[in-house]
Amino acid sequence: MTRRTNLIDLAVGRLRQQITSGAWPVGTRIPAEPELTELIGVGRNTVREAVQSLVHAGMLERRQGSGTYVLSDSELGNAMGRQIAGAHQRDVLEVRRSLEVETARLAAVRRTDAHVTELRALQTTRAAAFAGGQLDEMVAADLALHRTIASAAQNPVLLALYENLLDAITENIRFNFEHPAHDDDAHHSLVEAIAAADPLAAMREIEAYLSDLIGDETAQDGVVQAMTGDEG
Repeated sequence: MTRRTNLIDLAVGRLRQQITSGAWPVGTRIPAEPELTELIGVGRNTVREAVQSLVHAGMLERRQGSGTYVLSDSELGNAMGRQIAGAHQRDVLEVRRSLEVETARLAAVRRTDAHVTELRALQTTRAAAFAGGQLDEMVAADLALHRTIASAAQNPVLLALYENLLDAITENIRFNFEHPAHDDDAHHSLVEAIAAADPLAAMREIEAYLSDLIGDETAQDGVVQAMTGDEG
C-alpha cells in the first residue's frame, strides 16, 4: 500500500511539474493516458488516479468526449480563490494592507536600478491613464506597478502569495478607481520612497494609501509602528 501511494504521489508530482513549468500551458489538452504512462513510467491506473487528484485540486478539468485540459497552474491560487470569491472590498483592502506594507519595506531595501526605472515608468503611465479617464489602462498600470513592487521585494514566497491574490486585487483596484478616494498622484511618493531606499517612508505611504481607501484613519501608521517599534 505504501509503495502504491508513493507511486501515485510521484505521478502527481510529475504531472504538476509539467503544468507549473509551462510545458502544458493553461487551456491546453494534456496527453492521453498511454502517452502519460510512458512519460511518467507508471501504470495506467496510477496515471488515472494522479490525473483525478489534480482534477480535485482544480488544476485539471475533464471534458466529456474531448480529453483533459489544464485549468490552472496553481493549487494555492484555486484554494485562495474559493476563499475570497465574493469577499467584501474592505476585507480585501485589509489583507492588501497587511501584505503590501512589508512588500514596500523590502522593495525599498532590495530594489535594483532596473526596478526603479520600471516603477517610475509605470507611475507615469498610471497617472496619464487617470488623467484621461481610461479605466482599463488605469487598472492595468496600477496592477503592474504593485506587481513590480512585489518583485522588487525579492522574496519568492511573498511574491507567490501576491500572485495568487491577483484576481481579487485586480477587482479591488478596479473598484477603487470607480470609487476614487485619491488624485492621480497617489503613488508618486511611494515610488520615490522606494527609489530613495527609504523603507519607513515606503511603508508609511502604502499604509496611508490603503487605510484611506478603507476609511480607517485611526489605523494609519499603526502597522508601521507595530513593525518598527516607533511610538511617535
